[in-house]
Amino acid sequence: MRKLATAVALALVCVGAAAGSAGAAPQKINWSPCFQKLGPFQCGTVQVPLDYDDPNGATIAIALTRLPATDQEHRIGSLFLNPGGPGGSGIFEVVFGGPFLFTPEVRARFDLVGFDPRGVGHSTAVRCFGTDKQWAPFFTPFAFPSTPQEEQEWIDADLYLDAACAQRAGRIVEHMSTANVARDLDVLRQAVGDPQLTFDGVSYGTMLGQTYANMFPGKVRAMIIDGVLDPIAWTTGSGDGSTVPFSARLHSDAGAQATLQQFFALCDAGGSNCAFGPNSAARFDALGEQLKAHPLEVVFPDGSTAEVNYSNLIGMTLGAMYDSSSWEDFAGALADLELQASAVTLGIRLQAYWSPGVAYIPKRGFPHYFNAIESFAPVACGDSDNPHDYSAWSTTGTTEEASYAPFGRIWTWVSSICAKWPFVDNDRYTGPFTHTTAHPVLVVGNLWDPATRYQGAVTASNLLPGSRLLTVHGWGHTSLFLSACADEVQARYLVDLTLPPAGTVCNQDHVPFSGP
Repeated sequence: MRKLATAVALALVCVGAAAGSAGAAPQKINWSPCFQKLGPFQCGTVQVPLDYDDPNGATIAIALTRLPATDQEHRIGSLFLNPGGPGGSGIFEVVFGGPFLFTPEVRARFDLVGFDPRGVGHSTAVRCFGTDKQWAPFFTPFAFPSTPQEEQEWIDADLYLDAACAQRAGRIVEHMSTANVARDLDVLRQAVGDPQLTFDGVSYGTMLGQTYANMFPGKVRAMIIDGVLDPIAWTTGSGDGSTVPFSARLHSDAGAQATLQQFFALCDAGGSNCAFGPNSAARFDALGEQLKAHPLEVVFPDGSTAEVNYSNLIGMTLGAMYDSSSWEDFAGALADLELQASAVTLGIRLQAYWSPGVAYIPKRGFPHYFNAIESFAPVACGDSDNPHDYSAWSTTGTTEEASYAPFGRIWTWVSSICAKWPFVDNDRYTGPFTHTTAHPVLVVGNLWDPATRYQGAVTASNLLPGSRLLTVHGWGHTSLFLSACADEVQARYLVDLTLPPAGTVCNQDHVPFSGP
């Protein structure tokens, strides 16, 4: 387990090129059927400038997939989606999640459009390796470093990726900031024929949304940002950009800690519905100490083996906190670890939570591996100010762990690739994040989000004039699939441009450990 495997990560930074898109006439997308076994999807590409400072120079391809509105007669327009990352595929989001992401009314009125951002997946992609098999030296057998020796192993892995990208990444690696993706998004908006943008971004996608809203404020028809990053912490920090890594400035570790405490409280309250109760917090701490002293071997169903050490316990726990619908099963996995079940039993229990690398979705006929490793740093590091000495990650990780154990180190070290990242994007955007948009933005925050803590939504709503904060009394990362109330609020906003009353709170439909 390693770095990106359990992280969300996000980014953005200083004004460079002019905010507008290229001055050429809007392109027309030639849509063609695709993914037909999965639904009536259509695919196309749009050419955009590699460098918006040179709009008549080299171009790159942005790949899109759309799921047409089910009621074309009453269609409002296109709803663009971004699933986060950085490095997430909007195409995969639409193909595998599109039919389930919104209410039937929203599906009827909008074409859902997903795109792979520049440098990612099906679009012109940054590639630092010939094959994903060459990723192997980047991965470590621990989810974050805890000792000087482990820190050096982690740093060596970072430098391996740095060197590979320096050798073969090409020009695109210096043009992948969120600001450039926002410029692309405005070209895509024009290409589908929409006078203004309708957008839904989750996790890192909220950084793309906030960037677009401030670079193109007059072009916002409706925008939902859900699971929100603090844009100032993400980019420059508040006077601490050169001393504190951006991932620590976001204080995702605080959100993860609060979510884990909720897991313990709900587990203990759930009685027989929780296999790891009662006294789950104390038992978790004891399990951590047990694994520090004696890691356990696991044998997965495919025959591969691994070691569950303390850091991997924390990595799996963080991953489980993202999805509260998994908490009952995860409690069972913790109980099996506590009992030191057989390696085969543990392998069956833990496979859902174990990420030996970065998960990606293979696709028959896909020309290359999905470049999940390479696509994170050009965005996250290109967007954000960071220290340039690894000692800052070591010091900050120790400090954060003291305040937000057990997640202080894992959320600090996730951004360490930025320490010596050898590229910059001069066209990044660092604010201001306070422009008045043509229509107000809907900001959605879960009270217990382990990746994008609720305070990020509060901050963003205070920065964006006229925006409205929807609070979800829920557990997990973003509001997706949690609350019928939140789904309906978002539907009314997207279709009718109606904001919920100030102070609206939606409850999660199912409380973990409360029974069927």
